[in-house]
Amino acid sequence: MPQMYARAIASLVLAAATGACASTGAVPRPFPMPGGTQSSAAPGTTAAGTADPGTVAPGTNAPGTLAPGTLAPGVVPRPFDSYALTGTALSLRGIPYRNGGTDPKGFDCSGFTQYVFAQYGISIPREVREQFRVGTTVQADQLVAGDLLFFATTDPSASHVGISIGGDEFVHAPSSTGVVRVEHLGSSYWSPRFLGARRIN
Repeated sequence: MPQMYARAIASLVLAAATGACASTGAVPRPFPMPGGTQSSAAPGTTAAGTADPGTVAPGTNAPGTLAPGTLAPGVVPRPFDSYALTGTALSLRGIPYRNGGTDPKGFDCSGFTQYVFAQYGISIPREVREQFRVGTTVQADQLVAGDLLFFATTDPSASHVGISIGGDEFVHAPSSTGVVRVEHLGSSYWSPRFLGARRIN
């Protein structure tokens, strides 16, 4: 009987710890970390060490290689998986903001969203205003992980974009804080600037 209670307590502690990941800055495993290690397989491989046919290696759209939104020759796009896509977005936290940036050396907001979607074979436009015109409109109370969120930060139209990771949180590349990070949609800064959301599917 004591063993059963110990297991129940351990399960509750684990659930509490993993539920706070996004807001505490921790990254749930096995998401890759920039410059770090992964759980068991190298980037772009399966656990057995063979190439994952649906993976585009990070940085493959850097200058001199593939353009944003382009997959390597012979790579078949993965079916859209919002959990995997938001995991990829979260794995890029800490990468510096760079105006015009479209790769892991540095991102601006729309370069970040375009890069993340490109890893799943999904091509979206480069500019924020163009991204705001694609996909399906989503009501604020129906947001799911993977939805694009748009904000009016520098003018009345869409001028900033991020990716919903579920609940009240989104990940984005803001110039004001200097790195890709997670923020709350309901915060006093972002809530009044929220313009709408689009679902890419």
